[in-house]
Amino acid sequence: MSLHLPLPKKKKKKNKEKKMSKRRRDEYTPIAEAMSLINNKVNLIGLVLQTGFPKKSKGTDFFCLVKIIDESYPSGGLSVNIFTETMDKLPVVLNGGDIILLSQVVMKVHESVVYAVFNKKFSSFALFDGKLSTSFLPYQCYSIYLAKEQDKKFILGLRKWLVHHPTALDSSDFQSLKDIREGGGFNLLCKVILVLVLFYYIGLHSFIFEDQLRKHIAGCFGVLESWLWTYALNIFIANFDGICKILRVWEIRKDEWMLLVWDGTDTPPVAINAKLEDEMDNPLPLESVPVCLPRDILCNLPRLGTVLTVTLDCGNEKLGVNVLGTNRWVKFDNLRCQLHASLWNASLLPITRFCYLRDEDHIVLQRMREHKERSKSKWGWMPLSSLPWPSHVTVTDHPDVPFVSLMRALANPREHFFGRYPSFDVLKRKRNLLLGISESDGDSEMNETSRNPPWIICCLFSYPIDENDVWGSRNFRIFATILLG
Repeated sequence: MSLHLPLPKKKKKKNKEKKMSKRRRDEYTPIAEAMSLINNKVNLIGLVLQTGFPKKSKGTDFFCLVKIIDESYPSGGLSVNIFTETMDKLPVVLNGGDIILLSQVVMKVHESVVYAVFNKKFSSFALFDGKLSTSFLPYQCYSIYLAKEQDKKFILGLRKWLVHHPTALDSSDFQSLKDIREGGGFNLLCKVILVLVLFYYIGLHSFIFEDQLRKHIAGCFGVLESWLWTYALNIFIANFDGICKILRVWEIRKDEWMLLVWDGTDTPPVAINAKLEDEMDNPLPLESVPVCLPRDILCNLPRLGTVLTVTLDCGNEKLGVNVLGTNRWVKFDNLRCQLHASLWNASLLPITRFCYLRDEDHIVLQRMREHKERSKSKWGWMPLSSLPWPSHVTVTDHPDVPFVSLMRALANPREHFFGRYPSFDVLKRKRNLLLGISESDGDSEMNETSRNPPWIICCLFSYPIDENDVWGSRNFRIFATILLG
């Protein structure tokens, strides 16, 4: 009887697998290679292209998506689904192109799409500035992250690669507000100026800065933990892709947030689809914001260019929109644009992604340069869609006075503007011309559902109607202007 000993080559294969497993735990796998290691744990390092808004998962965790690239996979990007116990443990990427280290994430595939999954129990991450520097300290890391000396080599390598391949984060496919169209899948670039909260309390509503609201809640409850702050805030507050600047963020009602975004250009004009007779009792809004903004906020809005309202269209799904900072240029991926009451607005969707841009980004610098050049030009203050010249339905006594933009509703005096005291037929024709109503017989124009009012030139002066409320009661009047026709 003979004994059969294990073959040496099998032992070598097992040792080889152990060595490869140890190498994968200690080193970083290129994204292109990792995409073939389905159901394996890998370490990844990449540049962040974009992130999703944090939200509650179907279970008890919180979730966000981070899309990354590296030298081996510079286009398209790999999606990483990150799950943590609380929202404040999710990564908050400060700028597009920042570096993220991901340890022990599991490669998965679903319907031929490969992605990585971050497990809260054994995975970890760390975020680093993507700019070329000698600093290797993360600005955010997961609780179980352990820094390794060899990390510096990979971080420096990615930073140098980005310097020589700046188009890896190219934003040229993102469009302006002047190119807005109805539907989803539009690209835009915009900027965040300030975060505001509109809350309702004992039947009253008011605007309040976030730090003021925190002080108010602290006065009632004392210092709160982050999760208690979110709870207290909820007590008191009862498909378009693009690059733009977010101007305002506030909560209109519980779980309903709204942004004001701007990029220095004008949205295209649209026809007014409403019956004129209905507008007598229900006039069209002059702005898409559902509440009247206080004067101090209005005065701080940009004077030139459209300020677009962006709301949430996520059904019962709650997004952590509060992660949006202020005074930052942002790329939005996959917003939906629509017309409401003949005014443009956009919506955030559950699949919307975003990415902050640095102020020195070449696209940001280009947008600001174009806005500066426009604001310096006398003709730049005219709506872009009115160029090379608006309609010739009006004439003023001061043709050399520079143009300005209109930010408030105007009250038109009748005598001079309409040619003193014209006949009824002449007055009716001029009114229809001003309202964009086509020439017709009888009173059928009252039932027209589509109008296209012209851009006009006019002179304005302002005056208060209450000396005790000089700014709140200020009205505007057209003067030294005649409506032709």
